[in-house]
Amino acid sequence: MALDGGNQSSVTTFILLGFSEYPPLQVPLFLAFLTIYTVTPLGNLGIIVVIRINPKLHTSMYFFLSHLSFLDIRYSSVFTPKLLEILVVEIRSVSLKGRTVQFFCAYVITEMFRLAVMAYDFVAVCNPLLYTTAMSPKLCVLLVAGTYTWGVICSLTVTYSLVELSFCGSNIINHFGCEYSAILSLSCSDPYFSQMTCLIISTFSETSSLLSILTSYIFIVIIIIKMPSSDGLRKASSTCASHLTAITIFHGTILLLYCVPNSKSFWLLVKVATVFLTVMIPMLNPLIYSLRNKDVKETVRKLIITEFLSHSI
Repeated sequence: MALDGGNQSSVTTFILLGFSEYPPLQVPLFLAFLTIYTVTPLGNLGIIVVIRINPKLHTSMYFFLSHLSFLDIRYSSVFTPKLLEILVVEIRSVSLKGRTVQFFCAYVITEMFRLAVMAYDFVAVCNPLLYTTAMSPKLCVLLVAGTYTWGVICSLTVTYSLVELSFCGSNIINHFGCEYSAILSLSCSDPYFSQMTCLIISTFSETSSLLSILTSYIFIVIIIIKMPSSDGLRKASSTCASHLTAITIFHGTILLLYCVPNSKSFWLLVKVATVFLTVMIPMLNPLIYSLRNKDVKETVRKLIITEFLSHSI
């Protein structure tokens, strides 16, 4: 919808195209994303519950993991419901306010730095003698609070830069959500401030988080090389493997989105990469961190046995 205002019109509602250019895929995509959306909160809530009920998991590593699961539930809840909606309805609209709220809530910088904090924690995990002193409960809370605070500051700043833009003419977003480049392409005002704001925040956050992770893993490799026993080496390698898998998938997808040119021929790739970032990764994280973790698997096994026995009696 547009409101007349002199020679221009002010857009108040946006139309999301989603994957409408592929009609035969609408139903299969809806069923696939619905399945993923069902599994994602169950898997992440399961991780949080398992960590809460098992005293052996009351450590900094699992404290960070529980907050990562909370973030994954949040991201999934922001994008996936709208994605499911536009796959089954004819009017695929989102209001200006809804666009702003969705973009603010979906910013991934908090998760970016949460993964960096977890890498720092693994340095302490690989050095048990310093673990309790290096990762005190107070420090863990401060690190988590810091990632949330920085994520909120960045989200507010970039969202404000978008709110300052004016939109007129076309109101069609060739995406399933309020993705930054798709929104920016509709602006009829100078986007320089918004582009520079996003570029500076994104470049700083991605570079600093990757450098932090790289530094942490350099220390981890040094610690592992100095380990005298093969058991310690195996345990440290197993602990870090899940995190390396998660950061490779997460940062690989983000770097792909950074490198893709903002042109029509690459819009489908941007959509697919965004689906992977906002829909698939929140589902994969619980699997990545639980399948290689003996303590988590043992707790889940005991829960299943206890539940089975309670129903059998």
